[in-house]
Formats: sequence, C-alpha cells, structure tokens
Amino acid sequence: MTGKRISGGRTTGGRVSGGPVGPISGEAPSQAHGAPGAPASRLPLDAPRPQPGVPTVRKPFSGGPGGPISGEAPSQAHGAPGAPASRLPLDAPRPQPGVPPVRKPFSGTMMAPLLLGVALNPINSTMIATALVAVGHAFGVGVAQTAWLVASLYLASAVGQPTMGRLADLVGPRKVFLGGLVVVLAAGLVGALAPAFGWLIASRVLLGVGTSAAYPSAMAMLRAESRRVGVEAPRPVLGRLSLASLASAAVGPVLGGALAATLGWRAVFAVNIPAALIGLALAWRWAPADPPRAADRGRVDLDPPGLLLFAATIATTMLFLMNLAHPDWLLLVLVALLGSALVAWELRADRPFLDLRLLGRSPGLTRTFVRSGLTYLVLYCMLYGFSQWLQESHGLSSFHAGLIALPMSVTAAVFSLLGARTKTLRVPLVVLTLLLGAGSALLLVLDAHTPIAVLVLASTLFGVGQGLASSCNQAAVYAQAPADGTGSAAGLQRTSIYLGAILSSSVLALLYGSRATDVGLHGIALVMSLLCAALLLFTAADRALRAGR
Repeated sequence: MTGKRISGGRTTGGRVSGGPVGPISGEAPSQAHGAPGAPASRLPLDAPRPQPGVPTVRKPFSGGPGGPISGEAPSQAHGAPGAPASRLPLDAPRPQPGVPPVRKPFSGTMMAPLLLGVALNPINSTMIATALVAVGHAFGVGVAQTAWLVASLYLASAVGQPTMGRLADLVGPRKVFLGGLVVVLAAGLVGALAPAFGWLIASRVLLGVGTSAAYPSAMAMLRAESRRVGVEAPRPVLGRLSLASLASAAVGPVLGGALAATLGWRAVFAVNIPAALIGLALAWRWAPADPPRAADRGRVDLDPPGLLLFAATIATTMLFLMNLAHPDWLLLVLVALLGSALVAWELRADRPFLDLRLLGRSPGLTRTFVRSGLTYLVLYCMLYGFSQWLQESHGLSSFHAGLIALPMSVTAAVFSLLGARTKTLRVPLVVLTLLLGAGSALLLVLDAHTPIAVLVLASTLFGVGQGLASSCNQAAVYAQAPADGTGSAAGLQRTSIYLGAILSSSVLALLYGSRATDVGLHGIALVMSLLCAALLLFTAADRALRAGR
C-alpha cells in the first residue's frame, strides 16, 4: 500500500493524510488545497475516512460540495478574496425567500403611527374649547347646549376605550387601530359638513369612539412586539405615548383657536380628515401585523349584554357626577341597579366583557385604576379651577392666564419622559403625590394679591406631578395587565381618568357656584389636599409597587 494514493490523499505507513494533493471530504476547498492565507487544518485521526465506492457523507447542514451553507453569501462560502471566512451559527435564523427582513423592535417607523393615533383623542378633547362660542353663534344655541360638544366626547370615550381595548385583544390591535382611524375620518366629514347642531353632537360621539381605538391598540401592539422579540418594551417607549397625549392636549386650544380664527369653526372638525388619512397611510405601512390568534379564540365574543350594561352604568354615573350641585338621586339609584346587573352578568359569562375575576386576581391592577382616577381628579381640579380663578378673581386676561398655566404643560411633557426612565414605580408615584400635595397646600394661601412668580410655581408643581403620573401609571398598567388583556386594561385606565375629569367639574360647580372666588379656590384646594393625603397612603401601602412592579 506504500505510495498508493487513496481518494486524493496518500498513505504513509498505512495512515491516511489530507496532504496537499487532494481534499478530504468535509474541508472547504480553500483549506484543503492550501490556498494562500488558509489554515492547513486536518481531520482528526479518529474521524470517519472515505472508502472506495462509498458516496461521500457531506457535512451536516452544509450546502454540499461546492455549495454554500444556507444563509451564507456565496463569496463567504467559497472563500472569495477579501471575504471573511466566518459562517453563520447552525442555530441562527436563516433568511427565507419571499419573507421580509425582521425590523428593528420598537423602531421609530413603528412608533410614528401609534403616536399620531394616540394624540387624536386629547387634542380633540381640548381643541373644541376655543370654538364653542363660534359654534353657538352659528346655530343659535347657548352655553348649556354647546357644553354637550365636550361632554359627548368624554362619554363616548369613557365607554369606547375599554370596548376598543377588548376588541384589540380579541381580533388584533392593528385591525382595531385602522378601523378607529376610519371612524375618525367619517367624524371629520360629518362635522365639517354638519347642517344642524345635532350633527355636531353625532360627530363628537364618532370622534370619541374612533379616537378611543388608538391608545389601547397601541399598548396591545407594544405588548405583542415584546412577545415577538422576547424583550419588554423599554420604559422610554411607553413614555413617548404619554408625551404624545400631554403635548397634544396642550396644543389643542392654540390649534383650535388658530383654525377657528382663520378658516372658521368647521376647520376644527375638518382637521381630522387629513390627520386620519395620514394615520391610515402610516399604520398600513408600518404598524406591526397582528399576532396569530390561538385556536380557542377563533370566534369573536364581545359579550354584547355585558358591553351594554357597562356602557349604561358608565354613562349614568357620569350624568350623575356632572350635576352634583343639584343631584338627581334617581340617577344614583339607576347606577346602583345597572352596576349590580353588570356584576351579576359578568360573573356568570364565559367570556365577559369586563373580567371581574381578573380584577380580583390582580389587585395591583385594580389599585392602579383607582390611583389614576383620583390623581386626575386632583389634576383636573387644578387645570380647570385654577385657570378660571386667575381670570375671575385675580383679574387676568385669558391670554395671561394661559401663559401662567403654560409651565404646567411644559413640565408635564418633560417629566413624562424623565418618569419613563426611572427604574421603579413606587418612588416616582410617591414623589408625584407629594408634589401634588405641596401644590394643593400652596393654593390654600393664594389670593388676588399673590405675586405672579408664586402662581407660576404652583403651575409648575402640578406640571411635574402630571408628567410623572402619566408615564408611571401607564407603565404600571403595562406591567400588571395580563399579556392577552393589555388593550382592555389600558382602556379601563382611560375610563378611570375620564371619570376623574367629570367628577372635577362637579367639584368646581359645588365650590365655585356662579363665580370663582378666593374662598371657592381655598375650598377646592382643601379637597385636593385631602385627596393627596389619601393617595399618599394608598400608594405607600400598595404591595404590588413595593414588590418593584
């Protein structure tokens, strides 16, 4: 056998070497033939040897002789000059023909349509304020009638947010997000072309329903993205949603006033048409696809009886809270009856609209809803009550009152982002409650002769608290909600905020009466201080937050 060649090698004393004459199967050509710069690797002595007449066994997951491993560029597989000699790991995901490349998680393009959609509800909530007088003159209606343009959107949003959140969990957040934008488009058309005042009410109801789809759907999409990439959504990403809401609410009155002054009040409704079209284009292109639905979720069960009972209970509750100065006790009895029927039905339903058992199993989430409602009750008392007092008691114009309130909006936007960068939830929630308490205590000593600098300080304190409350309570909902119920939980949190807003208007009506006075402001401040003290105890005792959740 000495000197006889076998399969491109040669024998030396009965041993097979992979010498320079020919490659042994399994080596790359450049390595086997001693290409310049290639390592002169050899097979181990105990490796299986090729036998005459037996087909060569190729390397597992290789592309065969002369072919690249799947997923490698040809230049890498064949050792083209200048190409790295590295190969993809065997367990690395391989690009498949016809499948688009995987996008960067939580990218700017993904977030763009979500931020635009989330901004539509708060901007429409505040944009109408500067157009109410013009609308009243156009249709010959008074303040009591135009106030329904504000209340109707709140009512529709309070019911629409959890409804759209439930739909997002059932049929997919992307579908619900796009559907909501279509409703916003229709609302803009109805309002812009409204021939009578009633059509404007209908437009505002449609706006409340359509814009309610964005926030719970956005939260559900972020949760789905987290599950796709195996990484929780970064807190700064959630902070952007808070910033979009706060900034748009602050811009709303300025934008509404500019539109009404230059193009007429109909432009306040018509502006939703291009906004919805842009949102549809961005969402169609960049919103993440809905995740596959499980087999046991093949049919959509929205629980219509539960939905109707929930809507009736919320609407009746808000109608009662809107007029606490002259309460209609029959409404309160109706609230109790509807609420009892809702609880009884939902506890028996197989797929309840409002999963009361989940709220019982997640007390931390339930406490977050309560904390959000109470926090925004304090904030809305400040937002509406302070501005009214500045004009009627301190003697400032609406423009100067807006300038004093401006630091609240600016600091809220800044601290919503800073709050999103905190490592825990409990500490910033306690801090914001202390700040709200300090601001409420400051309101107790204000009068018509208070310096402007002190007024700005009060506005700033509440702005810091609002920014932290927005981002931290939102993060708490995201952390505490079940993965398949994020949309519903986000919607219920928004409902608690709307209830706080409605209740604040009743507190102002009770304590101000027909005019905002120093005594009335001090009474409101006392109520706010007591609420802050209760909030502080409530937050400090929350075991879910103490556990770092």
